[in-house]
Amino acid sequence: LAQAGAALADVSPLSVSGNKILAGGQPASFAGNSLFWSNTGWGGEKYYNGNVVSWLKNDWKSRVIRVAMGVDEGGGYLQDPASNKARVKAVVDAAIANDMYVIIDWHSHHAEDYRPQAVAFFEEMARTYGKNNHVIYEVYNEPLNISWSGTIKPYAQAVISAIRTIDPDNLIIVGTPNWSQDVDAASRDPISGANIAYTLHFYAGTHGQGLRDKAQTALNNGIPLFVTEWGSVNASGDGAV
Repeated sequence: LAQAGAALADVSPLSVSGNKILAGGQPASFAGNSLFWSNTGWGGEKYYNGNVVSWLKNDWKSRVIRVAMGVDEGGGYLQDPASNKARVKAVVDAAIANDMYVIIDWHSHHAEDYRPQAVAFFEEMARTYGKNNHVIYEVYNEPLNISWSGTIKPYAQAVISAIRTIDPDNLIIVGTPNWSQDVDAASRDPISGANIAYTLHFYAGTHGQGLRDKAQTALNNGIPLFVTEWGSVNASGDGAV
């Protein structure tokens, strides 16, 4: 891969092989930024524009940006679909123009309650962006303390099936129980299909060896992990670095 910040004609396609995510068939590492919830009136929506995306690439040398589209909270996609979808597309279009990867994240803690809406949304995203290597689908941000096999996995299978009918190969990331921490549970009953990875969220002020152990168990059991959200402070966003 080109050096961080260097211009690329495109980005390499992402794929899964065993417990690894590959870019252009080779092991790769890239880092970037997750935006704050897109919800109307929450304050984070002002960053959903092309100027921010190009600045993060050039100043931070970011290779990826995550579009955290709020869903069921106030001002989110279910209440204000037009504004939230416009913000998503502004960032995705800018990421493609800047040769960056972009994660389209269904940013909810209750996605299983809105499965038909998720299916319809990701079908539209797949039709619009499925031919672009840049786009990664994150179908569930952070499930709460609910069953992987009984609740999260069936939801994910329905959304993945809808995406795959349109886009056969772009990377899909699935959230895991307990605020995307229990990747070990997912590793014991993985989803069948190509190019599927699992979400791990890590906040250094709150999490430690226990969560690293869950990650190692998941990797040992053969599933790939994608850290779509991390921080150097507490999981609440507060606390010292």
